[in-house]
Amino acid sequence: MGGGPSGSSCARQLRKLGFNVRLLEKKRFSRPKVCAGWITPKVFDILGISPEAYPYPIIRFDRINFYMFGVQIPVRTRQYAIKRIEFDQWMLSRAHVPTSTHTVKHITKANGRYIIDNEYRCQYLVGAGGTHCPVFKTFFSRLHPRSEKASIVALAKEYQCHHIKPGCRIWFFENRLPGYAWYLPKADGWLNIGVGGKFLKLKASGKTILNHWHQFTKKLHQQSLIDTLPERPMGHRYYLYQTKQVHRLGNSFVIGDAAGMATLDLGEGIHSAIASGIMAANKIAEKKDDTPNSLPKFSLPGIIKASLY
Repeated sequence: MGGGPSGSSCARQLRKLGFNVRLLEKKRFSRPKVCAGWITPKVFDILGISPEAYPYPIIRFDRINFYMFGVQIPVRTRQYAIKRIEFDQWMLSRAHVPTSTHTVKHITKANGRYIIDNEYRCQYLVGAGGTHCPVFKTFFSRLHPRSEKASIVALAKEYQCHHIKPGCRIWFFENRLPGYAWYLPKADGWLNIGVGGKFLKLKASGKTILNHWHQFTKKLHQQSLIDTLPERPMGHRYYLYQTKQVHRLGNSFVIGDAAGMATLDLGEGIHSAIASGIMAANKIAEKKDDTPNSLPKFSLPGIIKASLY
């Protein structure tokens, strides 16, 4: 359920393992996604392709310039800038599974089967619907409610800009933002800029994430990093990884942002989303028999890594 990187990677792996799979996605692809859009070599490794084989334009960065309290800190790394609207469409298309545009409203379980809006029935249910995933809300929210301390709110804008300076830049604690802001050039004159911070600390400070957005974009304009102030950004809320989370209940799973899988350093979630999707598919395939509760233990903490490399 959900056609983003976690859902599409899980669907693709299940299909390869011989399962009949259907993806339910509330939005028709291709669709925009609030995300900086950088990925590490680990993403290409787990997908089994080289960066050169990726079918869309891509930019490689070998250094990120971090800024903290006015001090520039260049860090050697290996990152790739992609456009999520292209990356997600590619991931979904390579899954080669039937996809239905459907907004899930009600999920029940009866006789070992999950029933979705009285239209779809399945033995295994994988929730990959992001932060507001209906699978998480129905089966996991009471069992393991998310901690608001791990809640992140972000605003981002991806647009074509006539004046872009090369290089990836990240500012920590800019104007006392409890998080970071970014400047990420992409191929063909596209630019992604954004701010993200901890929800509770923003609330306590009395400043909204939109306040920080306006301060940040004005700074970029003053430093000639952008030529004009961008239009209103898109917003998103997600959760950093928390220990002792529950990711499987019976034959239902949550993966990716539905499971709160973003890394603690930079809040990156693409690699963990893909890895969790593949892992869930493999665990389903490891069943000893066809009984509903025969699945082996499913735990995700081992795939949460720092997102610089």
